[in-house]
Amino acid sequence: MIFTLARKELKTLFASPLAWVVLAIMQVIFAWMFLIQLDQYIANLPRIQQLANPPGVTEIVVAMLFGFAAIVLLMAVPLMSMRLFSEEQRNQTLTLLLSAPVSTTEIVLGKFTGLMAFLFIALLLLLAMAASLSLGGPLDWGLIASNLLGLALLLAAFSALGLFISSLTQHGVIAAFGSFGALLLLWILNASSTDPEALLNYLSLMRHFDNFNRGLVDTRDIAYLLVFSTVFLVLTARQLDAKRLHG
Repeated sequence: MIFTLARKELKTLFASPLAWVVLAIMQVIFAWMFLIQLDQYIANLPRIQQLANPPGVTEIVVAMLFGFAAIVLLMAVPLMSMRLFSEEQRNQTLTLLLSAPVSTTEIVLGKFTGLMAFLFIALLLLLAMAASLSLGGPLDWGLIASNLLGLALLLAAFSALGLFISSLTQHGVIAAFGSFGALLLLWILNASSTDPEALLNYLSLMRHFDNFNRGLVDTRDIAYLLVFSTVFLVLTARQLDAKRLHG
């Protein structure tokens, strides 16, 4: 049932002009950033090669591209998640959905999976850009895999939070701004912290993704992002249970 709901949600996303516009704008921005970084790398290549341990194209171009993509997706995910439940509430179809013989957990996971499937398309296009560099020389596929894993986990966290906020209101714009504000706060939470072991530094989404971006796969970062996503998916299910209970 989860995959049935996910497939329906994915079809609904692609039936919306917003999804196509967001995907197209993201790819234009990614391609523009990719070409700028590649041009700078080529221009500075003679100087880079004189270094004792010169960084490769993966570190300079690909890692920077994925780091930039994380910022763009922070703005894009709220636009895609805002309608998942708010539109159901506004159209008064959420009551029908909750009255169906489907658990709230399946509903939440179905919508979450559908949104993640859409976002993975953007990830695959990013991977295609990175892989195209292999035509000019060897790449650090370990660093690329680390960035892919980190960005996938980050997208799961973004989507889970966006899903929860969408379940709180029937106004999509409020859900979008609420999700963006919350994600931005969690992104820059450690901006004023100078202690690397401080709680604010640990709670920051940016801090955990930065490790993946540098090629460091730490189980603590994986656990944090997985727990973060799980908590907000559970909260969303609890919110739907409350709506089902009160009709």
